[in-house]
Amino acid sequence: MPQPLFQKVAFIGLGLIGSSLARVIKQQHLAVEVVASTRSEKTLADAKALGLIDAGYRLASDAVQGADLVVLALPVRATEQALRSIQPYLSEQVILTDVGSTKGNVVAAAHAVFGEQLPAGFVPGHPIAGAEHTGVHAGRVDLFAQHKVILTPLPSSAPWAVDKLTQLWSAAAADVICMDVYKHDEVLAHTSHLPHLLAFNLVEQLANREDNLDIFRYAAGGFRDFSRIAASDPQMWHDIFFANKTAILNAVDGFETQLATLRQLIASEDSHALMGLLGHAKAARQHFNHMLAQKPLMEKTKVTQQFSILPGSHTFNGTFTIPGDKSVSHRSIMFGAIAEGTTHVTGFLEGEDALATLQAFRDMGVSIEGPKNGEVTIHGVGMHGLKAPAGALYMGNSGTSMRLLAGMMSAQQFDSVMTGDASLSKRPMERVAKPLRAMGALIQTTGERGTPPVSISGKAALQGVHYDLPMASAQVKSGILLAGLWAAGETSVTEPEPTRDHTERMLRAFGYEVKTEGNRISLQGGGKLTATQIQVPSDISSAAFFMVGAAISENADVTLQGVGINPTRTGIIEILQQMGADLTVANQRLAGGEPIADIRIRGSRTLKGIHIPEDQVPLAIDEFPALFIAAACAEGETILTGAAELRVKESDRIQVMADGLITMGIECTPTADGIIIQGQGKAGDWSNIFKGGEVESHHDHRIAMSFSMAGLRSSGEITILGTETVATSFPSFTQLANQAGLAIQVSEVD
Repeated sequence: MPQPLFQKVAFIGLGLIGSSLARVIKQQHLAVEVVASTRSEKTLADAKALGLIDAGYRLASDAVQGADLVVLALPVRATEQALRSIQPYLSEQVILTDVGSTKGNVVAAAHAVFGEQLPAGFVPGHPIAGAEHTGVHAGRVDLFAQHKVILTPLPSSAPWAVDKLTQLWSAAAADVICMDVYKHDEVLAHTSHLPHLLAFNLVEQLANREDNLDIFRYAAGGFRDFSRIAASDPQMWHDIFFANKTAILNAVDGFETQLATLRQLIASEDSHALMGLLGHAKAARQHFNHMLAQKPLMEKTKVTQQFSILPGSHTFNGTFTIPGDKSVSHRSIMFGAIAEGTTHVTGFLEGEDALATLQAFRDMGVSIEGPKNGEVTIHGVGMHGLKAPAGALYMGNSGTSMRLLAGMMSAQQFDSVMTGDASLSKRPMERVAKPLRAMGALIQTTGERGTPPVSISGKAALQGVHYDLPMASAQVKSGILLAGLWAAGETSVTEPEPTRDHTERMLRAFGYEVKTEGNRISLQGGGKLTATQIQVPSDISSAAFFMVGAAISENADVTLQGVGINPTRTGIIEILQQMGADLTVANQRLAGGEPIADIRIRGSRTLKGIHIPEDQVPLAIDEFPALFIAAACAEGETILTGAAELRVKESDRIQVMADGLITMGIECTPTADGIIIQGQGKAGDWSNIFKGGEVESHHDHRIAMSFSMAGLRSSGEITILGTETVATSFPSFTQLANQAGLAIQVSEVD
């Protein structure tokens, strides 16, 4: 049996929360002894009968003597009195915590008792869990499972105390996070205290009506769901409302202001504005619920999902429509938002990255309908119509969103901050920030590496620049050009190699003149965008995985319909054809200013290793992880050079792919700007190349999808860790891959 965390745990109070935590401690043997103090002899007797405590005391001072953990599980307004009664009897190394819903008053009570210098073991806490019933019998051992517990360490709190409390709450299967005391009370005032206040108020309002019986008799489910929390303990909420008075009153003021706005829209029958408000509220709830549900632990770099690709005799066939191009989807929202008029988009990619962009513009006051079945309607506000967001703009995992928006936000008349998830927060942003500063932008990145968050001060007067890109990057180019829309004079970018030109094409589609002269792209500031219709083509970067899968599989026959073949994106086609793939491009046509075609790939030839031409590198920069899988199945050596950009993507894609290939038995050598892969294929031999194994994707969606295709030629099961980010660009990947013949199982892991 493992060593217990504590010798003696003392609870002051033993209601729902205290008795539930006592159950956890007893079940998992986390303490040698558990005791409690409460004024109710019956509660103590019941707790002993239930096996929750070893001893019970009427006086708190008796309970805490010799305890190395004391838990205050009592009403928040009783904190100071309880602390005064136990202060003389606490050991020097005791950990002192509480479970109250407010923290500022708890800290104030501690200062009143202990003075300016608080005990090193004092760490306030708040488990966000509860039930309609209270008391020692209502406790449950699983009450905290999958719920958050917020610890609010103080400057005086010792790391060892925080660590032990984290271990305790983690043993209860809770998600433990740390937060500033003031921030905790402010957040909880809006997310917990205000809803309870409103529920009590609504039920009281309706109960005072003469027809109250009919009101409650015919109440629908929505009323019952909302008013359920008014059944909570009145004494507890009475104390909370007073204890967190300032933050709650601020929340009430904000609610009243918003309610007045809603009332006015209904009174004036402002259909457009009301639809925008309701749509934004619904979308915001869906957006943040989805983000948090998909990545609750990813922020701490823990794995939340994995793929298991089963070995076997796989075929790979079918005709598929790949989801919309992510790059075009991003830009359709950005440009539609600042255009004059209403833009209608079809084929929009409903992946997390593009949805992050969509949400950012909703947060800046743009009314957007959808997405629904790939359709989005954007009611543009013009070049000067964006409004200051209430908080930071969350870009999720999307580097495209952050770098392009950096250019747009630099020209606005308000301050802004952009944040991202754990992966995006490691990616360099100085490459776009530096040229924007040369234009006059007031932009700051974080730390020595210039990573997010990105803070931008408004009201900068931008001037056009002529910038030579030191490294080919469509995102940096686009960020500069977008800032140039508002800059005085001409803005131009010269590329060392051509990169994807979706920005230039779409600006022209919105009626904005953009000049391209060789590798130099320029525009004049001060114009306007006019709303238009955008059809988003299928994403060639997503199609790349199916192209490679078919190319390495015997007798495969896959057709991908309506794929975007923008000439700045077709490196994957050119490279596969140079390797000898049986790949044809047919039915070429235009959609929304972008060329599209149907691509057919058959597994009829063994691929050949090649030295990839450097002029193709910018045209296939996102597809190289998939191409590395093709190279491993080719006959002979494949050499990639001039691709240093791969080291600063969502992960270091050169090193991460090399690590995975080596794990699965492929000889390869990563270099500073590329990789050398020794292909294991032989002409006419379609036997398995990979030996299977466990691969770490580092939460990089393209790494995860690339190694999935290796399952088509693997003798053993492949487990890919950290696959939850696949949803950022290709939400239907596993569904379509399994339809084609792959065998992917998806599982959630702790």
